[in-house]
Amino acid sequence: MPLDINIANTNPTTLKTGCLVLPVANQRKLSGSTARVDQACDGLISSVLKQGDLADKPGSTVTLHHLPNINAKRILLVSAGNEPVSAAAFAQLAASQANALNAMNTKDAVSCLLEVEVEGNNNARKAQDISNALVVSQYQFDFHKSAKAKPVQLNKFAIHNENKKDNKALTPAVARGISIGNGVHTARDLGNMAANICTPTYLAEHAKQLKKSHPSLKVTVLGETQMARLKMGALLSVSAGSEEEAKLICMEHRGGKSGDKPVVLVGKGITFDTGGISIKPSAGMDEMKFDMCGAASVFGVMRAVAELNLPLNVIGVVAAAENMPGGKATKPGDIVTSMSGQTVEILNTDAEGRLVLCDALTYIGKYKPDVVIDIATLTGAVIIALGHHTTGMMSNDDDLADELYRAGRQSDDKCWRLPIWDEYQKQLSSNFADIPNIGGRPAGSITAGCFLARFASDYRWAHLDIAGVAWKQGAAKGATGRPVSMLMEFLLQRAHG
Repeated sequence: MPLDINIANTNPTTLKTGCLVLPVANQRKLSGSTARVDQACDGLISSVLKQGDLADKPGSTVTLHHLPNINAKRILLVSAGNEPVSAAAFAQLAASQANALNAMNTKDAVSCLLEVEVEGNNNARKAQDISNALVVSQYQFDFHKSAKAKPVQLNKFAIHNENKKDNKALTPAVARGISIGNGVHTARDLGNMAANICTPTYLAEHAKQLKKSHPSLKVTVLGETQMARLKMGALLSVSAGSEEEAKLICMEHRGGKSGDKPVVLVGKGITFDTGGISIKPSAGMDEMKFDMCGAASVFGVMRAVAELNLPLNVIGVVAAAENMPGGKATKPGDIVTSMSGQTVEILNTDAEGRLVLCDALTYIGKYKPDVVIDIATLTGAVIIALGHHTTGMMSNDDDLADELYRAGRQSDDKCWRLPIWDEYQKQLSSNFADIPNIGGRPAGSITAGCFLARFASDYRWAHLDIAGVAWKQGAAKGATGRPVSMLMEFLLQRAHG
């Protein structure tokens, strides 16, 4: 059953619900609904706080049962820290609330987290974050399992709102949060799917299914014959050793004015990456099914954009291929001609993402874009630079880079800008072609961005290297759905300001 999220205006002391969520902020000085409920139950909440049952750390929770004079079966206290909290801190509070509720045996809940004061955020934005966190928290992936996961109990949720006049703004905010969460689910589903199922052809069919659910989308798929006619020699060099045919998948949402230039998102869709002839070590190679998480994020964003019918022109392009060794595979030392006419010396066949992206970046020039953002699990070097917390971002336009940085901060899906100065371009020198596909070990993420910049000089462009943030390892192994939240924040700011 899909999660039902709505707005409640009833006095929290009389609300009948499986769980009432109350924030505790500013070093346990109770206010708002928390203070009213405490008064109604003869100070029982204050007594619990004095005993130290709720930790001071923001996001800490404690559950109380059957408080006197309160209709809610449970009270979930959430430590909010010192107000006002940052936008990122509030997003984490919303996630803590969601996780605690999912762990309960409750089918419904009402939250008063809207009362937490957040720097720069109005109630609508807080409602969006609360809704998004709830949807994202309920993600489960059991596609390949014979025994399906037990659904989360919580299926009805309300955001308590003191002022009924705000309801008009809160309802679309909830819808935004739900759709962004749905987009994250889509990205995670595609990333987690086994590579023998999630092939370039599967991604193309997924785009067509997305169009069936959202007829406003226009979907075009190019096969290898069409790409050969367009002289996409770089992209086709990657799929040359595979039985799987490469696909270039274009999804168009025309929600803006007919003359408005579109935002174009380009996703790296290597559905499995062996490294090709420059084959990877076998240990951990199973994780290379995640090498299409850039493409997965584009699918997630396009789903959310279509669900919300954003008043923007947004085009999502996925360059999908499988990188395999074989008799026809591209070899180190081979030289290919890209769609732009630039020749590329393939020094390492495991640096294939930039090869599929460079032809896609040339192809999308036909759309006369306002801005272009490519998203790719491009380099292991970005993990050395930024770890697993932050997306690496490079851009040829300061304003675009600033927009993405702010969107990352607001959505708690952060990025950090790296330089692509001319000095780094000197590492991309070949005796035999216009450009090699690698620039050596120093600044590996930056030289990869410099490579792509040579194919994006005709428009404002940014590159997001998500190799460090696209999936988790260990016990929590799986796709994260990043950077869907950042990209949706970027688009929402453009659509609504």
